[in-house]
Amino acid sequence: MIDYQALYNMLLDAKADAWVKLLPQQIAQAFDTVRHGDLAQWVSLLHSVPELPAGHGRFLNTPAIQIGHSYDLADNISGQLERQLRALHPWRKGPYQLFGIHIDTEWRSDMKWDRLSNHITPLQHRLVLDVGCGNGYHCWRMLGAGAKMVVGIDPMLLNVMQFQVVKKLYGEAPVYVLPLGIEDVPYGLKAFDTVFSMGVLYHRRSPIDHLIELRDCLRAGGELVLETLVIDGGLGEILVPEGRYAKMRNVWFLPSCGTLMSWLKRCGFVNIRLIDVTATRIDEQRSTEWMRFHSLQDFLDLQNPQLTCEGLPAPKRAIIIANSA
Repeated sequence: MIDYQALYNMLLDAKADAWVKLLPQQIAQAFDTVRHGDLAQWVSLLHSVPELPAGHGRFLNTPAIQIGHSYDLADNISGQLERQLRALHPWRKGPYQLFGIHIDTEWRSDMKWDRLSNHITPLQHRLVLDVGCGNGYHCWRMLGAGAKMVVGIDPMLLNVMQFQVVKKLYGEAPVYVLPLGIEDVPYGLKAFDTVFSMGVLYHRRSPIDHLIELRDCLRAGGELVLETLVIDGGLGEILVPEGRYAKMRNVWFLPSCGTLMSWLKRCGFVNIRLIDVTATRIDEQRSTEWMRFHSLQDFLDLQNPQLTCEGLPAPKRAIIIANSA
């Protein structure tokens, strides 16, 4: 369906042989059209996306990932491409500017990138893993920052197909999004220079296990970039929602920053530093014509935006950087 041979070759060079042995079967299972009723339609859509002219502009260091310009396409081709992109609704991470078509995604993911990009170890020539990467917006930003190869993993097939359409428009590049979760990465791989986990930890029933999984993806001295929901409070304080949190069912643990940093220390990370804490605003996460479902504004208390609609502290996100020992 999708040729991953170049990825396998680069992983072999990175001494990630244990994963290369598993990947073909893992990918085949994930792309099983019997298990996912919409997959055949999405694959057909991907194949029908037009082959566009080579040599068009590609810009990865701008807020919107930009590929080509509106004047590169005839009106009928542009209209066809926009219909194909809209058929992959909802678009959650971005934004993208694809041959003049502006995909105004639910998340202004560039804001998160701006909060962390000047604090991380430069990505030049590094092997990068992005866990829970969505449609790969940040993977493209990592490539634009000089990464040697970026591997994103996300179990949502719609996200993977959105990425594949963008990559088809971009052309060949050492960036991949696989339809997998962190549990599909072999224990003790220790192959990546930098691992990102952004917006994942609070969805895990065992946050400690997730931190250990991330640690075991990193080479010795490698860097973890962790972004997650937090609460105000001191060491040891944690919010465990009894039901939904901001209408999300699968939110398990929201620690204070001190608690989160202590978890990282207990899991063997060193050089742990908090670089940012930011309350999520409705100009960063919102409904758009490319994501027409409810978003942050609908998840907050109508009378007090400092609270969720369940009466819990409104979303606040921290970014922590740490190194594997």
